[in-house]
Formats: sequence, structure tokens, C-alpha cells
Amino acid sequence: MGQVSERFVIHLPVVANDLLSAQRLARVVAHWTHVLPQTEPGGATVSREDDQNVRHWVFCDRIMDGGRRCLLRPDHDGACSRRPRRR
Repeated sequence: MGQVSERFVIHLPVVANDLLSAQRLARVVAHWTHVLPQTEPGGATVSREDDQNVRHWVFCDRIMDGGRRCLLRPDHDGACSRRPRRR
């Protein structure tokens, strides 16, 4: 059996009416929290309230050099980046 982590994850429910709105809101919240060194915005996911085991990435799930996640949308084209692209 693996080693037990001493880290804890905070689950903060925020409600949206559809997946796209939930992902947009999660991106805004995740980008806002980047000022806190304890946060990893790239690890943000959303799920249906009644099916929280099925999670949808808010950002690309690829790990970049340095162990941090890409901050672009999950289905982005081109190279990964730690800087979000403006539309």
C-alpha cells in the first residue's frame, strides 16, 4: 500500500446551470486564486452535483516542466502554456 499524503484538498461547492458555465466560472475562480501559493489552478475540475465521481477538466491536464499543469482549455491546439490565451 502507498504512503498516505499529509496534504488536504479543499472542496468548495459552487453551482452553475451547465457544464460550459461551470468550466468558465471555475477558470475565473482558479485564476483569481493563483495569488495563493497553496493553490494549483491547473488541477481544477467540475462535476455534476449528483455525480461527483465524473469530473471534467477546466484546464488541460498535461503536466509541464516543473510539475505544474498547463493553464489552457482542455481541448486547446498547439503547445501547452502557463499563461491563458485571450480570446
